[in-house]
Amino acid sequence: MENQEKISITTKTLASGNRQVKFFIEDEVKPQYGYLLVTEPKPVGEIIEEIKQRMERRKSSAMNLNPFFPVPAVQEDHNFYLFSA
Repeated sequence: MENQEKISITTKTLASGNRQVKFFIEDEVKPQYGYLLVTEPKPVGEIIEEIKQRMERRKSSAMNLNPFFPVPAVQEDHNFYLFSA
């Protein structure tokens, strides 16, 4: 099942030289927004693919929660933040 939500982004160069990417996921059921910190210049297509991959990782780690089988803690990603709109 492929999600067909639309992702739009805006970027801002920080004093550190890194780029802050603010993204919006336009989904009728569950709109979201978030931030991604990018340490090197990337084309828009690569940034959107990275956002999709990180969202998939987050979704799959949330689905693997089984109270009967302890799962090793997933390392927090301090360069990717996701919020419900």
